[in-house]
Amino acid sequence: MRTTTALALAVRILAALFTRSFFQPDEYFQSLEPAHHLVFGYGHLTWEWRAPAPIRSFLYPALNVPVYWALKVLRLDDTRLLVWAPKLLHGVLAAGTDVGVREVARRVLGERYVAATFFVSLTSLFHGLALSRSLSNSLETTLTTLALSYYPWDPALTPTRPQLRSLLLFAALACATRVTNAVIWIFLIPPLLWRLRAHPHRLFAFLVDALLIATITLIALFAIDSAYNGTPTLTLLSFLRVNASPTALFYGVAPWHYYLVQALPLLCGPALPFVLHGAWRARGPAARTLLAAAAGTTAVFSCAGHKEWRFLHPVLPLLHVLAAQSLVDLHSARPGAWHALRIRPRHAALLLVAAPAVWYAARVHATAQIDVLAYLRGLPAHEVWSVGFLMPCHSTPGQAYLHRPIEVWALGCEPPLHGEDPAVYKDQTDVFYESPRAYLTIHFPSRVDEAFPPSPRPTSTPGAPPSAQPWKHTWPSHLVFFGALLDSDGVEQLLAAEGYGEAWRAGNGLEEDWRRRGGVRVWSSRGYTGQ
Repeated sequence: MRTTTALALAVRILAALFTRSFFQPDEYFQSLEPAHHLVFGYGHLTWEWRAPAPIRSFLYPALNVPVYWALKVLRLDDTRLLVWAPKLLHGVLAAGTDVGVREVARRVLGERYVAATFFVSLTSLFHGLALSRSLSNSLETTLTTLALSYYPWDPALTPTRPQLRSLLLFAALACATRVTNAVIWIFLIPPLLWRLRAHPHRLFAFLVDALLIATITLIALFAIDSAYNGTPTLTLLSFLRVNASPTALFYGVAPWHYYLVQALPLLCGPALPFVLHGAWRARGPAARTLLAAAAGTTAVFSCAGHKEWRFLHPVLPLLHVLAAQSLVDLHSARPGAWHALRIRPRHAALLLVAAPAVWYAARVHATAQIDVLAYLRGLPAHEVWSVGFLMPCHSTPGQAYLHRPIEVWALGCEPPLHGEDPAVYKDQTDVFYESPRAYLTIHFPSRVDEAFPPSPRPTSTPGAPPSAQPWKHTWPSHLVFFGALLDSDGVEQLLAAEGYGEAWRAGNGLEEDWRRRGGVRVWSSRGYTGQ
């Protein structure tokens, strides 16, 4: 157990430190940035935190607060530890998934499937891409897996009260991290209650413990969010209300089969054939319950309009157990395999195909969006007065990586919070990319003020109607944008006329979105740098 735990920690911490690419904005703006803002007093808070009724709980960002506070007290916040220390924390948390899934496999399938499950988890494509990142879905995955490791999968065994309390505790924390995690338990708790009916005293104790843990969790959430927002706040209700409205569709609508034909193949990666084979071979009440939970959760999530790969991440460990069943059973059919893992060498080689894909996603793709913050942070303080990001919203990290108490603004993408039709509603990013040159002409002054004063209104006010968004910028000392912007009619000529010139550039890998092509560029004002 100690050896496997140490191995899981080593793999996930190395993955966290090894990763230098941009994957999803929530990695920064729903985790690191609010914590940085609280500790250091500056940083960008998105509309979810600044809306009249905030929809994000501070519970998950709060994990980063002690890290930033320690760096501040030790005066190490100006070192690389500002980026590395949170990575270390989330690498440690990620290892809980690998440790927990071993116990799930042991309880569902038996000891002979444990090593194969662990191997599938460690070599997982999506785990390599996302598990060690500071995403709430990643912590949700770990907490869910730990809860599942205490679930009484074998109906022939009577669970103890401490075991069920551990199940409820980790399940409550997973739901507190992301309330949608409750969907998984819809398919697992009722069968458990049905089994406990034969033991009235255990059933009563379970219901009492569930009520007590749920109440304490809700009170803790209320206390944390109220203290953070300075007013009585229960973000869980706000989150459900917003996501049940058309606002949830603003960030994209996917067809009902999205999870089946896109998300699950990506999540499973090279293990997909074994997941399908394991699902087909699922026998016994424990394996069938596991399969029902995974399938039911996927079905419920498929009913939502807005879908993302990572929303199904907590289901992935269950799929890894199914894959391990297939791998071990296929090994048993023929000798000459890796006896310790009970996996045929060619099957292990197929799983390891994920390694180069993880390397590309972690070290090559979208790395310029991270590197640009390191470049800006490395410039002398007297050279950087303000930074403006003319990019699709949240295309780079914020002050959690820049860490400079200067004006930093970026184009916003606040959703329609007043009942506007998402199909016709346009946010600041939409308006900018309709005609970049027109936006720069209308919302910026005609000349650069070399004192670089703050912009009066560079971003939208959350909750305000579109008619009340008179964006007004001043020219910053540095502009950051994707190279594709220079292909827009008249933009390069306008920036050059205002005295801007290229100071830094880097490639960014393959990119589907035309707005994000051409690498990342930094143009600085010649009026300030003396160029």
